[in-house]
Amino acid sequence: MVTHLYLGVIIVAAFAATVANADVKVVCEKDSVKITWRIGAELVPNAIRFFLGSCMPSKLNVLPTGEGDVHFNYKLADCKFKKLMKGKRLIYKNELTYRPQAKKYPPSLIYPIECVYKRPKSWVPAFLQPGSGFSEGQGELVVHMSLLNEQLTGVAKTNVIPLGSFMPIWAAVEQKSHQPLLLLMEECVAATTPELHPGSQVYPIIANKGCLLGSVRGNSVFLPRYHSSALLLYLQSFKFGLGEEVYIHCKLVVWDPADLDETKKTCHYVKDSESWELLDDPLQSSLCSCCDSTCKSRSKRGESHSPSHNSVLGPLIIVEQNPSSEDFGVKD
Repeated sequence: MVTHLYLGVIIVAAFAATVANADVKVVCEKDSVKITWRIGAELVPNAIRFFLGSCMPSKLNVLPTGEGDVHFNYKLADCKFKKLMKGKRLIYKNELTYRPQAKKYPPSLIYPIECVYKRPKSWVPAFLQPGSGFSEGQGELVVHMSLLNEQLTGVAKTNVIPLGSFMPIWAAVEQKSHQPLLLLMEECVAATTPELHPGSQVYPIIANKGCLLGSVRGNSVFLPRYHSSALLLYLQSFKFGLGEEVYIHCKLVVWDPADLDETKKTCHYVKDSESWELLDDPLQSSLCSCCDSTCKSRSKRGESHSPSHNSVLGPLIIVEQNPSSEDFGVKD
């Protein structure tokens, strides 16, 4: 993988094995991309069969050697770029392809392209704007919990989850009469039933007043908040209930964002530092140190009643990963 820096923008060009020797130059600009693909003389007559996503070449220069430079100069809003959000990054993904045959046939050459940007603090997907997707109540809490698609741009269109892949779970609360609100996931478990009973078998996901267990045994993580009243749990799928209907049961709590303590927190484990980190203020990560024992409040207010809501997401069906499938997700 080759990484270049250009005007504060991170450019990632990932090489496919089929074009390991290709001479491709990529420049990611603020809202556009410029790509030059050097092709052999034997391919110049078929230069029109090169594509960036759905776009044809912008220009072809034939060199004295007989080789050619195929140029693609397009906006990131064109050519069917896929736009993903991951943490503090915005990622635009596409593919350069050479298709000597009709579109129904697979391309002969593939060159994946990624432009990775720092996410502007003001940027939020339209459907995640505070207040969107909520029905208004008369001073009562309105809670929403949904499974998002891979790009984090909308609600998922499928409930079938390959084992080991990620399930982005979005939770949000709206109450116009009390601001600001901080939404917390106090407890979450997976079960094979839409209702929990005393004898129900469960798989703990979040426990101990906001500690994400999946971040210790896997790669689950809380993504940075775009608003205090919403939370994005990037949950790695698990073997519990494999092939069956699975339901995620969560106790959601609303609290004052200025008064976090050991029982009112959002914590995940960071493997690089081998320590727990507080999502909303890493400088106060000592509040997460109890995640390895028992979390109890040190203040009388922390022990007081806070508005809560039990939400259920499902059914989800986790299936074995297809050995022949490829994971094109962004990897750290």
